Amino acid sequence: MVVLLVYVLIIRFGGLNPGASIAAANAPQDLPPGPINFQLPLFEPANAISSILRQANIRTIIPNRPREGPVVYTVQKGDSIFGIAQNFNLKPETVLWANYDILNDDPHMISVGQEFLIPPTDGVLHVWKDGDTVDQIAARFRSDPEDILLFPANKLDIANPVITLDQPIMIPGGSREFRSWVVPTIPRGPAGVSTRILGPGACDTSAGGAFGSGTFVWPTNSRVLSGNDYWAGHLGIDIAAYTGDPIFSSDSGLVVYAGPISGGYGNMVMVDHGNGYQTLYAHLSAWNVNCGASVRQGSVIGRAGSTGRSTGPHLHFEVRYLGGFVNPWHILP
Repeated sequence: MVVLLVYVLIIRFGGLNPGASIAAANAPQDLPPGPINFQLPLFEPANAISSILRQANIRTIIPNRPREGPVVYTVQKGDSIFGIAQNFNLKPETVLWANYDILNDDPHMISVGQEFLIPPTDGVLHVWKDGDTVDQIAARFRSDPEDILLFPANKLDIANPVITLDQPIMIPGGSREFRSWVVPTIPRGPAGVSTRILGPGACDTSAGGAFGSGTFVWPTNSRVLSGNDYWAGHLGIDIAAYTGDPIFSSDSGLVVYAGPISGGYGNMVMVDHGNGYQTLYAHLSAWNVNCGASVRQGSVIGRAGSTGRSTGPHLHFEVRYLGGFVNPWHILP
């Protein structure tokens, strides 16, 4: 006990450090006295790793694959044959030809709620009849028999093509003549025009009337198309308009028809300009002139509407020269 007490007193009052004593005892004898400073080795990182940054792309591209067959489309308000065809990347005549039983090749016969067959590609969608042959159908629709046999949507065995009655067959790239009804050109003068043939808006225009200048102005305040442009199945342009908007005579002339007419045009005004040109304004909600009246260029001859076969208010505008149809874009400023 006496020895232990002396040891504690020496440590406490003599400044000895037991840890230092132990370190000194274990330290190599050739090191100089004093504190020892140890240095860690410098960290040298390995060569930088090269990498490619690829960010996530939330926009994916779905490849466009051809449809396997026709689809059914229900006509909505404001639709047109031209617009429907554009939505399906088809030519308007393709849609028109595929629905002859409904439209009779007349794009003005379109109505809300109708159900159209939309072919998978441009051409003629033909419903197979008794007695049809591939060679015969190809010749009728100006196509090649191999194109019909090889078209995937037709699903035909090339070696032994069996086509059942009423089966829809696509003739890719095929075409045919239009069989649509159009308003006949109504000339001024004693041409024997009868209201029983054309409708109640016709009259005797043998008394003469105003003549046009040969230049034309827009028949509406709008310059925007509403559906159909000018194409082989639609020999005019449809100009956007609200019901009641004023319709102007594109040039001076004589009114040769003003009133309702058959064929889907609704209320119509036709003006003969006395120089070979006639202009036609259809689907009117009202007409402001009577048959036989002379009109000046730019005068109001009616109001826009949606009469006849139409899915929304607009003006159907046609230009004719010597009985033939003229693209209105060629004469409008």
